[in-house]
Amino acid sequence: MLVNQVLVFGVSCKATASLAEAVQLFCNNVYTLPIVGKDGEVKGVMSARTITKAIGKGADVSSAVEKYMEKAVKVDYQTTIADIIKYPLEKIVVVDSENRLLGTISLRKLIATLLVQRDNASGNLNAILTASSNGIVSIDKYGNINYLNKSATKILQVTEEEAFGTQIFNYVPNSRLMDVVRTGKSEIAHRFVLNNNVYITNRTPVIQKNKIIGAVAVFQDITELQATMEELTKVREYKEILETIINNDYDCIVVVDSKGIITMFNKAYENFINVPRQKAIGRHVTEVIENTRMHIVLETGVAEMAELQRICGHDMICNRIPIEKDGKIWGALGKVMFKDVKEFNALVDKYKKLQIELEYYKNMVKKIEGDTFSFDNIIGNGPQLLRLKEMAQRVALGNSTVLIRGESGTGKDLFAHAIHYTSPRKKNPFIKLNCAAIPENLLEAELFGYDEGAFTGAKKGGKPGKFELADKGTLFLDEVGDMPLNMQAKLLRAIQEREFERVGGTQPISVDVRIIAATNRNLEELVKDGRFRIDLYYRLNVVEIRIPPLRSHKNDIHELVQFLLHKLADKMGCPVPSLEGEAWEYMLKYDWPGNIRELENVLERCMNFMDRGIITAKNMPFNIINYQIGSNRKIMELKNYIEEAERTAIINALKICEGNRLKAAKMLGISRANIYQKINKYNIS
Repeated sequence: MLVNQVLVFGVSCKATASLAEAVQLFCNNVYTLPIVGKDGEVKGVMSARTITKAIGKGADVSSAVEKYMEKAVKVDYQTTIADIIKYPLEKIVVVDSENRLLGTISLRKLIATLLVQRDNASGNLNAILTASSNGIVSIDKYGNINYLNKSATKILQVTEEEAFGTQIFNYVPNSRLMDVVRTGKSEIAHRFVLNNNVYITNRTPVIQKNKIIGAVAVFQDITELQATMEELTKVREYKEILETIINNDYDCIVVVDSKGIITMFNKAYENFINVPRQKAIGRHVTEVIENTRMHIVLETGVAEMAELQRICGHDMICNRIPIEKDGKIWGALGKVMFKDVKEFNALVDKYKKLQIELEYYKNMVKKIEGDTFSFDNIIGNGPQLLRLKEMAQRVALGNSTVLIRGESGTGKDLFAHAIHYTSPRKKNPFIKLNCAAIPENLLEAELFGYDEGAFTGAKKGGKPGKFELADKGTLFLDEVGDMPLNMQAKLLRAIQEREFERVGGTQPISVDVRIIAATNRNLEELVKDGRFRIDLYYRLNVVEIRIPPLRSHKNDIHELVQFLLHKLADKMGCPVPSLEGEAWEYMLKYDWPGNIRELENVLERCMNFMDRGIITAKNMPFNIINYQIGSNRKIMELKNYIEEAERTAIINALKICEGNRLKAAKMLGISRANIYQKINKYNIS
């Protein structure tokens, strides 16, 4: 702004005028009185203060003013107001180029102009601060907020009225503005986190008259920028990993852009054709690679897989794949699969050999499984068991659902396997699911599988269920009577419609599965109590096979014992033992509530305690020794229990100490003589 906007014209005084005349002029509200010569040129200036000072010293009022005038500060009309502020206002006069008076500065106009400038500047500053996307907060030296702009109110989630005069720590708990007040040092480009957002801030002390009166912080939300930087860092890391993988790859790899210019050339290719990467990158692929067709793949957009190409005197096999994005060919990838056809032929030969071996072992496995899970392996020649095996063999030839019933340990699992391996489905999978062993919330996923993302922790790509795995084969549902009601309905639908949906899936999956179910529960009672669906009961109970408990065909025990002893001897790596007469009597009298499984467990227990390969009555468990038909039970005397416990403890101690009797005695806390006495007493070898 120029001085001509605050200029006042007209009043001046000749240099020859008297002090009295000058005083008269000041009576007309004159602030500055220019003194001019006879030609109008400015010679000096007088102010009310100058005249008062002169008269106070006894100056003659009739004397000329030029004796008392002061030197004027002369400016032209293009001088800015900012330039005149540094001079005393009463000494300033505005002159033209010939030093003639144009006027003086109006104090009133100057004040008014400065006030307008101040208001404009304040308004502009406030508008700038309000419009700023950065948050701005100012505090006094006590930590109280005395200013915050609109962006800061949004970031701090507070209104200006609520925040004004309150502590900064109420809104920014970890604020360092008070540290800036204490130290007087600025903090530039510091990061801080507020409400899960990341900000970068500059903190600066506010200094007035060399005293710190507060501090101001300007902060910007860089959450998105931070995320972008982290993403760029990851991309850079992935790029480095990819380049490392490509450059350490045995296969030769080359990448070209849409014009056929090589952009990537790995070390394996460099070594293969003996062309340095620095000389290959940036050149057209036809100039670097002999007999290449990469440029043709760019034109056609059609991949060329397992193509022969002659390079450096070798017939090699390669893939050429176009790189497509948004329907446009961006480039192509070339990869040498085999550097020489001889390598490929060697691989084919190796594959053929592996195929032959695989077929051999598959046939062996099938033979072993067929031998293990055949009806010949179901021991027993009593009329009841023979009729049951004949019935199961006939059922095996069809596809009907089979329900196998019987007490625990009777061999339901063995019958299910035998039916499968006698059926036309024997070359296909036999899949077993124990319905009682799977938690209810996981049973559906086990049966029908799940798609990716179906629930937290689901495998990438999903997982097939037992139904899918058993396609074209047999699904054995053991302990089906323990299946929850809600799953019974889904199982019924899958059996009836021969299709299901995975958990989290939308597409139905069709399967060809034969169902064999087994249970030791009374399904009729469960149906009556509403714990088993009647429609599922009839769907499963197409062909029922009831396996008798061992107590109802004890005539098979002798054959079963001999079979199990041979099986256990192979497992334990010892000769096949024999049973003395009294041991046989105990076995035949016992009712075997745990059936064949209990019989096998008892025989294994006896083999651990037998002497010289003979199982005697002493080796039998107490419950079998004390068992009698009916409700009568012979109670063993207390000392017999103690002696049996002592004998077992000594045998176990000797095994742990590898037969060292002194160490065994120390382990048992008895004397050496005592252990020898007990070894002789209990006939321990």
